[in-house]
Amino acid sequence: MTTYIIGHKKPDTDSVVAAIALQFLYESRDCFGYKNPQAVITEAVNPEATFLLNKFAVEMPKVITAEVITAEDQVILVDHNEESQRLDGLNQDQIVEIVDHHKVNLNLNQPIFMTFKAWGSSSTIAYFLMKQNDLRPSKTLASLMLAAILSDTVGYKSATTTAKDKEVGAELAEIAEIGDVEAFTLEIFKAKSDISSLNDEQIVKNDYKIFEFGSENAIVKTMIDQLETVEQEMVLTKKKAGLLKAMTAVKAEQKVKLLFVAITDILKVNTKLLILSDAEKEVAQKAFGGIVENNILDIGSKMSRKKEIAPAIEKALK
Repeated sequence: MTTYIIGHKKPDTDSVVAAIALQFLYESRDCFGYKNPQAVITEAVNPEATFLLNKFAVEMPKVITAEVITAEDQVILVDHNEESQRLDGLNQDQIVEIVDHHKVNLNLNQPIFMTFKAWGSSSTIAYFLMKQNDLRPSKTLASLMLAAILSDTVGYKSATTTAKDKEVGAELAEIAEIGDVEAFTLEIFKAKSDISSLNDEQIVKNDYKIFEFGSENAIVKTMIDQLETVEQEMVLTKKKAGLLKAMTAVKAEQKVKLLFVAITDILKVNTKLLILSDAEKEVAQKAFGGIVENNILDIGSKMSRKKEIAPAIEKALK
């Protein structure tokens, strides 16, 4: 038997690192009762996560498919809970626990263990669970967990940031012996902004989530991709035409009714939406105000897809 610890589709730094942290916790404490805990990923990770795992010489978790999971195995979800963000083909009856910081959207057939916290990062929750069980991460793991928190909270600038994230970040920085957190954050931002290895379609699918907005009888499948960068202007000028073309292809491929790409400047604290068609234009203007010009809508300082962008779009669709 194996207990697979799995993050969401399009794994980002937090979903990968939180899974690694939980594997360490479950291996270190028998009280959880999980046999052979193993952190895995659903597909290749983004450039930022790759950079950080390489920087701290940590082995990349294995990519898994649902076919590998046997009937005897168990599954723990981390950094997500919605069916649309789970591993394709996963039998939900094998889910035994969820550790997450997102809005709950669940309909399971049996009770399970759940830890949900309204904090900015799943790695913050993982550290909280470690402290509950009198466990201290290694210097390397603490470095990765701090990076995950800084990444998910955009250097504590995102609206999702809480006092708990900052408290945990400070403790992890001490364990990791990282004195200059600001410089470390900038290093993460530069890795996050590196899209040189990605084509236009990969950028559109770099960090996306698909939501089912609207009422039960009128579901509007909506895809929101977010690119966090320090080169927002370059992306929206030199790459805009190619991205719009790629958005058309991805929209058809993913079979969504609406597709938005949020280009977030993590230094200037600003987000601009790339608007594909009149359908997206109508919803975006209703959600955020302003006028779409040349397929772009400036939505100001909103940086959090989870707390500021997706909820506004959901409200506009009701």
